[in-house]
Amino acid sequence: MALGSATPPYALRFDAGRICLDLLATAHPAERLGTAEALRAWITGAGLVPPRTPLAHADPSWPAGFQELRAHIGLLVRGGEAADAPSYARALWRVNETARAAPPALRAVHGEGGLLVRELTEPPACVALLALVARDAVDLLTDPVAWAAVRECEGDNCPLVYLDTSRGRRRRWCSSEVCGNRERVARHRRRAALARA
Repeated sequence: MALGSATPPYALRFDAGRICLDLLATAHPAERLGTAEALRAWITGAGLVPPRTPLAHADPSWPAGFQELRAHIGLLVRGGEAADAPSYARALWRVNETARAAPPALRAVHGEGGLLVRELTEPPACVALLALVARDAVDLLTDPVAWAAVRECEGDNCPLVYLDTSRGRRRRWCSSEVCGNRERVARHRRRAALARA
Protein backbone atom coordinates (compact mmCIF):
# COMPACT_ATOMS: atom_id res chain seq x y z
CA MET A 1 0.00 0.00 0.00
CA ALA A 2 1.39 3.40 -0.92
CA LEU A 3 2.07 5.87 1.83
CA GLY A 4 -0.57 8.53 2.04
CA SER A 5 -3.23 6.33 0.49
CA ALA A 6 -6.39 5.59 2.40
CA THR A 7 -5.97 2.88 4.98
CA PRO A 8 -8.79 0.38 4.93
CA PRO A 9 -10.14 -0.37 8.42
CA TYR A 10 -8.93 -3.99 8.29
CA ALA A 11 -5.31 -2.79 8.09
CA LEU A 12 -5.65 -0.95 11.39
CA ARG A 13 -4.99 -2.79 14.64
CA PHE A 14 -6.86 -2.43 17.90
CA ASP A 15 -5.35 -5.26 19.93
CA ALA A 16 -2.84 -3.46 22.16
CA GLY A 17 -5.23 -3.23 25.09
CA ARG A 18 -5.25 0.58 25.38
CA ILE A 19 -6.22 3.34 22.96
CA CYS A 20 -2.88 5.11 23.38
CA LEU A 21 -1.00 1.89 22.60
CA ASP A 22 -3.23 1.28 19.57
CA LEU A 23 -2.18 4.74 18.38
CA LEU A 24 1.47 3.68 18.60
CA ALA A 25 0.69 0.73 16.32
CA THR A 26 -0.35 3.11 13.54
CA ALA A 27 3.31 3.83 12.72
CA HIS A 28 4.28 0.19 12.03
CA PRO A 29 5.24 -1.14 9.57
CA ALA A 30 4.47 2.14 7.77
CA GLU A 31 2.45 5.29 8.43
CA ARG A 32 -1.21 4.35 8.68
CA LEU A 33 -2.61 7.79 9.53
CA GLY A 34 -1.33 9.69 6.53
CA THR A 35 -4.72 10.94 5.37
CA ALA A 36 -7.87 12.31 6.96
CA GLU A 37 -9.75 9.28 5.62
CA ALA A 38 -7.36 6.85 7.31
CA LEU A 39 -7.56 8.85 10.54
CA ARG A 40 -11.37 8.79 10.43
CA ALA A 41 -11.23 4.98 10.18
CA TRP A 42 -8.85 4.81 13.16
CA ILE A 43 -10.94 7.21 15.29
CA THR A 44 -14.05 5.10 14.67
CA GLY A 45 -12.24 1.75 15.09
CA ALA A 46 -10.61 2.88 18.34
CA GLY A 47 -14.03 3.76 19.75
CA LEU A 48 -13.23 7.43 20.30
CA VAL A 49 -16.66 8.25 18.92
CA PRO A 50 -19.92 6.29 18.94
CA PRO A 51 -20.61 4.17 15.83
CA ARG A 52 -21.92 6.07 12.81
CA THR A 53 -20.62 9.42 14.09
CA PRO A 54 -20.09 11.64 11.04
CA LEU A 55 -16.47 12.74 10.75
CA ALA A 56 -16.57 14.44 7.36
CA HIS A 57 -15.28 17.65 8.97
CA ALA A 58 -11.94 15.95 9.81
CA ASP A 59 -9.62 17.73 7.43
CA PRO A 60 -6.07 17.00 6.19
CA SER A 61 -4.57 18.90 9.16
CA TRP A 62 -5.86 16.35 11.69
CA PRO A 63 -3.38 13.50 11.04
CA ALA A 64 -0.41 15.71 12.02
CA GLY A 65 -1.89 16.25 15.49
CA PHE A 66 -2.33 12.52 16.04
CA GLN A 67 1.14 11.78 14.67
CA GLU A 68 2.68 14.34 17.03
CA LEU A 69 0.79 12.93 20.04
CA ARG A 70 1.86 9.43 18.98
CA ALA A 71 5.52 10.50 19.01
CA HIS A 72 5.20 11.95 22.52
CA ILE A 73 3.39 8.89 23.87
CA GLY A 74 5.93 6.62 22.20
CA LEU A 75 8.79 8.43 23.93
CA LEU A 76 7.06 8.14 27.30
CA VAL A 77 6.14 4.48 26.89
CA ARG A 78 9.32 3.23 25.22
CA GLY A 79 11.86 5.84 26.28
CA GLY A 80 11.96 5.54 30.04
CA GLU A 81 15.54 5.66 31.25
CA ALA A 82 16.93 5.79 27.70
CA ALA A 83 15.23 9.08 26.87
CA ASP A 84 17.19 12.20 27.62
CA ALA A 85 15.62 14.27 30.37
CA PRO A 86 14.66 17.32 28.24
CA SER A 87 12.96 15.18 25.55
CA TYR A 88 11.12 13.11 28.14
CA ALA A 89 10.03 16.20 30.07
CA ARG A 90 8.85 17.90 26.85
CA ALA A 91 6.86 14.81 25.82
CA LEU A 92 5.28 14.54 29.27
CA TRP A 93 4.34 18.23 29.20
CA ARG A 94 2.77 17.90 25.72
CA VAL A 95 0.73 14.84 26.70
CA ASN A 96 -0.47 16.56 29.89
CA GLU A 97 -1.37 19.73 27.98
CA THR A 98 -3.24 17.74 25.33
CA ALA A 99 -5.18 15.86 28.04
CA ARG A 100 -6.47 19.17 29.46
CA ALA A 101 -8.91 19.82 26.61
CA ALA A 102 -12.53 18.87 27.13
CA PRO A 103 -13.47 15.52 25.59
CA PRO A 104 -16.43 15.28 23.20
CA ALA A 105 -19.74 15.61 25.04
CA LEU A 106 -22.03 12.58 24.96
CA ARG A 107 -25.76 12.25 25.33
CA ALA A 108 -28.20 9.34 25.37
CA VAL A 109 -30.77 9.24 22.55
CA HIS A 110 -33.33 6.72 21.40
CA GLY A 111 -31.93 4.47 18.70
CA GLU A 112 -33.51 1.75 16.61
CA GLY A 113 -36.04 -0.28 18.57
CA GLY A 114 -36.26 2.37 21.28
CA LEU A 115 -33.01 1.40 22.97
CA LEU A 116 -30.85 4.21 24.29
CA VAL A 117 -27.57 4.73 22.41
CA ARG A 118 -24.67 7.14 22.80
CA GLU A 119 -24.37 10.10 20.48
CA LEU A 120 -22.14 13.16 20.49
CA THR A 121 -23.86 16.48 21.13
CA GLU A 122 -21.90 18.04 18.23
CA PRO A 123 -19.25 17.01 15.73
CA PRO A 124 -16.03 16.35 17.69
CA ALA A 125 -13.14 18.76 17.37
CA CYS A 126 -9.68 17.35 16.72
CA VAL A 127 -8.41 18.74 20.04
CA ALA A 128 -11.22 16.92 21.91
CA LEU A 129 -10.35 13.58 20.30
CA LEU A 130 -6.65 14.10 20.98
CA ALA A 131 -7.57 14.76 24.62
CA LEU A 132 -9.24 11.34 24.86
CA VAL A 133 -6.06 9.61 23.68
CA ALA A 134 -3.83 11.75 25.91
CA ARG A 135 -6.01 11.01 28.94
CA ASP A 136 -5.72 7.31 28.21
CA ALA A 137 -1.93 7.72 28.15
CA VAL A 138 -1.98 9.61 31.45
CA ASP A 139 -4.12 6.85 32.97
CA LEU A 140 -1.71 4.17 31.74
CA LEU A 141 1.44 5.99 32.87
CA THR A 142 0.04 6.64 36.36
CA ASP A 143 -1.56 3.25 37.02
CA PRO A 144 1.12 0.99 38.57
CA VAL A 145 -0.84 -2.19 37.84
CA ALA A 146 -1.45 -1.36 34.18
CA TRP A 147 2.09 -0.01 33.73
CA ALA A 148 3.54 -3.27 35.08
CA ALA A 149 1.62 -5.12 32.33
CA VAL A 150 3.09 -3.09 29.43
CA ARG A 151 5.22 -5.32 27.19
CA GLU A 152 7.14 -4.95 23.95
CA CYS A 153 6.47 -7.57 21.28
CA GLU A 154 9.11 -10.32 21.05
CA GLY A 155 8.53 -10.68 17.31
CA ASP A 156 11.46 -10.09 14.98
CA ASN A 157 11.64 -6.40 14.03
CA CYS A 158 8.34 -5.62 15.76
CA PRO A 159 8.42 -2.50 17.93
CA LEU A 160 4.78 -2.69 19.02
CA VAL A 161 3.84 -2.31 22.66
CA TYR A 162 0.79 -3.89 24.26
CA LEU A 163 -0.90 -4.41 27.61
CA ASP A 164 -0.45 -8.02 28.73
CA THR A 165 -3.69 -9.01 30.42
CA SER A 166 -3.22 -12.71 29.73
CA ARG A 167 -3.49 -15.27 32.48
CA GLY A 168 -0.10 -15.55 34.13
CA ARG A 169 1.19 -12.55 32.15
CA ARG A 170 2.81 -14.82 29.55
CA ARG A 171 1.80 -13.11 26.34
CA ARG A 172 4.87 -12.76 24.08
CA TRP A 173 3.59 -11.09 20.94
CA CYS A 174 1.54 -8.06 20.01
CA SER A 175 -0.67 -10.47 18.08
CA SER A 176 -0.65 -14.25 18.05
CA GLU A 177 -2.08 -14.12 14.51
CA VAL A 178 0.65 -11.80 13.19
CA CYS A 179 3.96 -12.03 15.07
CA GLY A 180 3.11 -15.28 16.83
CA ASN A 181 2.28 -16.95 13.53
CA ARG A 182 5.52 -15.65 11.97
CA GLU A 183 7.49 -17.11 14.88
CA ARG A 184 5.74 -20.49 14.58
CA VAL A 185 6.39 -20.60 10.81
CA ALA A 186 10.06 -19.67 11.33
CA ARG A 187 10.42 -22.37 14.00
CA HIS A 188 8.85 -24.94 11.68
CA ARG A 189 11.21 -23.96 8.87
CA ARG A 190 14.24 -24.24 11.17
CA ARG A 191 13.15 -27.72 12.29
CA ALA A 192 12.53 -28.78 8.68
CA ALA A 193 15.96 -27.48 7.62
CA LEU A 194 17.63 -29.39 10.50
CA ALA A 195 15.79 -32.56 9.54
CA ARG A 196 16.98 -32.24 5.94
CA ALA A 197 20.59 -31.61 7.02
